[in-house]
Amino acid sequence: MKSFLRRLSMIAGVALLTAVTLSQFAAASSFQPDYGTENNTATGSDGMIVSAHPLASQVGLDVLESGGNAVDAAIAMQYALTVTEPMMSGIGGGGFMMVYDAATKETTIINSRERAPGGADPEMFLGDDGEPMDFEDRVIHGNSVGVPGTAAGLETSHNMWGTIAMHDLIAPAIALAEEGFPIDDFLAGEIETHAEKLERSAASEVFFSEGNPLAEGDMLVQPDLAHTLRMISEQGTDVFYNGEIAEAVADTVQEFGGTLAVEDMQKYDVTIDEPVWGQYKDYDIATMPPPSSGGVFLLQMLGILDGFDLSQYDIKSVEKYHLLAETMHLAYADRAEYAGDPEFVDVPVEGLLHPDYIEERRNLISLDSVIENPEAGDVMPYQEDFERQGAVAQPGDRVDGQTTHYSVVDSYGNVVSYTTTIEQVFGSGIMVPEYGFLLNNELTDFDAEPGGANEVQPNKRPLSSMTPTIVFNDGQPVLTVGSPGGQTIITSVLQTILNTYEYDLPLEDALNEPRIFTNNPDNYLHEEGIPEDVISQLNDMGHGFTDEPAPIGNVSSIMYDPDEGIYTGSTDENRNGASFGLELE
Repeated sequence: MKSFLRRLSMIAGVALLTAVTLSQFAAASSFQPDYGTENNTATGSDGMIVSAHPLASQVGLDVLESGGNAVDAAIAMQYALTVTEPMMSGIGGGGFMMVYDAATKETTIINSRERAPGGADPEMFLGDDGEPMDFEDRVIHGNSVGVPGTAAGLETSHNMWGTIAMHDLIAPAIALAEEGFPIDDFLAGEIETHAEKLERSAASEVFFSEGNPLAEGDMLVQPDLAHTLRMISEQGTDVFYNGEIAEAVADTVQEFGGTLAVEDMQKYDVTIDEPVWGQYKDYDIATMPPPSSGGVFLLQMLGILDGFDLSQYDIKSVEKYHLLAETMHLAYADRAEYAGDPEFVDVPVEGLLHPDYIEERRNLISLDSVIENPEAGDVMPYQEDFERQGAVAQPGDRVDGQTTHYSVVDSYGNVVSYTTTIEQVFGSGIMVPEYGFLLNNELTDFDAEPGGANEVQPNKRPLSSMTPTIVFNDGQPVLTVGSPGGQTIITSVLQTILNTYEYDLPLEDALNEPRIFTNNPDNYLHEEGIPEDVISQLNDMGHGFTDEPAPIGNVSSIMYDPDEGIYTGSTDENRNGASFGLELE
């Protein structure tokens, strides 16, 4: 799947990066790959780096080898990903960084989710006829752009845990943007697929050459982005939220019909959150609270499935996939009604995760039939002082977004699990002229049809599915996991945990075991590798899996074996990711 040219291009790019980081960190890179070697999975005794792009992973490894900690590495990697994976995340977006601090044994979340501007309105995605605009039209409109949070989130995490100067952490990204790097087949394919979207803005000057989309092996040089990163490096995020960059963002969004203003940039604030915790078998799980729906419904699905003794069924059996699908339907029905930004709506987390409520939901599932019309349950008996609002039907044309997830473990035992995004591939497609970064379309994560828990409101954060997660055993972090993929993120993380701790698969196999996704009886996906006769039997039962498989998500994960003292890092084969183990002398 990965071409020789792609591998050659990556090696050339890493060679360039190594020369730069030698001067920045005074440490030589240890990355010397063979042309035929894949880097999806690696082991290390002192730490681990795993991300969806080899250059970002290399940047993180350089930081760790220079004595930096996991948060230092994560900051440097996000800035590098802004350059090398611009279609998935960047300073024009937001994300959730989960940090385990080995010194305090506390787990904390830096929440840099984008916010709606003050001019946002519950009906802003309705057309003149009062009906929701087509999803693709919502995506490319200026109203889709939320106030970006990534830069503020990185600065907050640096203030709390950083040990290396921020300008040194941003330096590799500046070098990559200035000097360029050869793009891989994945980025080239996305540029070609989304060419029409990119041609509408200054992005056409970056991702096209002589009118043609850049192709695999072409150099991607981004001088405007390098200039922006250098400004942030020298002046801090004040220039982003209060200076000329803020003015440029506001002007650009308004040019595309949005309301985002400089005042919205100035008012942006990060929140520092606690995880939502749950259990599966003997493991404690720290995962994302609202405004992400990821953690709550991950734990709900694990709770439902924990009562079925899933591993009694073969990993590719009809029974297993049927139980997964039915569980997903129930969880996503609850998600549609109850999930939203807790600063604006009461999210009944306690009720949704109450053991009696989970048992009630589990009892709706039969091995012999499908639930034809899965509906949200009634959590009111399990949640004090909660008044049920009811769901609002939404148009069915939504396309799941993409993002990126990466993890870091350092030699001190600190852990970062970080999911970061600009929502759809290339976000809104709107690039800020002369500053070189793409803006998110995160506000399309709000409901288009107002009235529900996730309707648009000023300063509100849209519902997310991002699910950065850390699994603990006896207080020791033993697994990080996360994925891109919009609503499929939650089920990708779910199936990774099941494959690891229910079916005892090695990490690489757990990530590459074919996944399914379904959020309602009209929407099914499955990956290649599930037997055709199993899909046929499932459909005979009443499921609706399509004939053609498709990739779901891109899971990245780190596992720790306390008996061996070894970290294993892996990223699945849906992208060109890389894992690098840390070995200190």
